[in-house]
Amino acid sequence: MKIDDIAKLANVSKSAVSLALNGKNGVSQKTRDKILKIAEEHGYIPRPIIKAEQYFQTNTKIFRFIAVTNAGIVTERFESLPFFMELIKNIDNQTGFSGYSLMVSSINIESLKEDITKLENEQKSAGILLLGTNLSAEHINIIADIQPNLVVLDTCFETLDANFIVMNNVFGAHHAGQYLMDLGHREIGYVESSIRMYNFDMRKKGFIQALTDRNLKVAENHYFSISPTTISSQTAFIEKIKTIQNKLPTAIFCEADYMAISVIKSLTELGLKVPEDVSVIGFDDIFESQVITPELTTVHVKKDKIALLAVETLIKQIENNNSDKIKLFVDTKLIERNSCIRNIPS
Repeated sequence: MKIDDIAKLANVSKSAVSLALNGKNGVSQKTRDKILKIAEEHGYIPRPIIKAEQYFQTNTKIFRFIAVTNAGIVTERFESLPFFMELIKNIDNQTGFSGYSLMVSSINIESLKEDITKLENEQKSAGILLLGTNLSAEHINIIADIQPNLVVLDTCFETLDANFIVMNNVFGAHHAGQYLMDLGHREIGYVESSIRMYNFDMRKKGFIQALTDRNLKVAENHYFSISPTTISSQTAFIEKIKTIQNKLPTAIFCEADYMAISVIKSLTELGLKVPEDVSVIGFDDIFESQVITPELTTVHVKKDKIALLAVETLIKQIENNNSDKIKLFVDTKLIERNSCIRNIPS
């Protein structure tokens, strides 16, 4: 039995078989299940994150990473977004180091309870690592009732009896605000996501607090709202910049790197230079922040540390029967590149 044979039996491409057998992202859970079942039935033993025979054991050491998709931040194509790609890769690495296997599943928010129940009934996991980016407290409670061994990433609800691991958004954005003011900027703009979630709300809190600490604030006409998942010039932003071209902010903070890159593209389209005319700073430190011109000054999120703590927390809960829940905030680091310069008043 070869990969070609499995592909024919499953009526999928060879690349889909390879992704499924090696536990990689890029195929649906339904297709992955089908491929693994065919492999197991025909005695094909791959070299995967999840081996076929291991997948069908009743007492497994399998972690399930779940992303709940909707029309907002975590869309059906969430795995193509740099931040989530890097986070999953780090979780995959840490899971493997710990002797567990990782299954990646995405389900629609409209059928959350039904889909997770089905997944757990078909293949019971030892625990769930949940991408909570776009979820409410109610959503998280539903999942915790189905699988109590749970660690939630990328959001935090302090009132819930659940484990949360998240970057320290307030700290990172506060640091970014201090950095711009230390460079002499006083007229500072703020670009916020048109889709709101915990991370963005906390970043706004931290940034505004930094300005408030020095008796500054963002002027009303220096607030901008754009899409957080588009990486191109944005019409609404361009039109608003045109209306205030004689009174531009000297620096702009963006709630995420995608937004910062869009802002740089938009300003360039208007004939404005970054950082000579406007300094721009982002948040997340995705790979693209190093290939944009100019390279983006940003706030680095320690995705490797978040992944390590998440896996360690889940293992302790499972293997030590640890019922004590924790909320962990991982501090960020400012990365200075070329998109911000010192402001020298004229």
